[in-house]
Amino acid sequence: MKVEIVRTHLSLFVTDPDASALWYADVLGMHESARGEAWVMMAFGSKHHDIALIKAAPGAHHGGLGLQHYGLEIAGDMTTLRQLYGMLLSKGVEVVKITDHEIGNGLYFNDPDENRLEFFLETDHDDDRAKARFKAACAPSRNITLDPL
Repeated sequence: MKVEIVRTHLSLFVTDPDASALWYADVLGMHESARGEAWVMMAFGSKHHDIALIKAAPGAHHGGLGLQHYGLEIAGDMTTLRQLYGMLLSKGVEVVKITDHEIGNGLYFNDPDENRLEFFLETDHDDDRAKARFKAACAPSRNITLDPL
């Protein structure tokens, strides 16, 4: 059976859901959509939630297994990506890398708990051509330089 995915959401364990909620509101422009004793739900728009911030168990630590990053595809162009880069730097957000993926560019950064996020700017909007290019290039992740705005 083929499953048709119509929307996704992400749940993250964090050390302090309240502090993380403030960070996600400030950096990603999200708003709080619901709250419980040990969690805060955040949304980009009118949906009930896009990212859940859940209090991690005492003694939890960052590991090498699990989620590598969560990609957030953005609208716009390279100027938009450069502006987002400048915004991240101005807020003291740790930028991990900036890459060319053949069919788009990625700006990777960490939240306060070192959960990695990516602003992804797709540059090839023809899906069939993009899939062929991506496959032929072996799904590249080439480091590039980007001047922040």
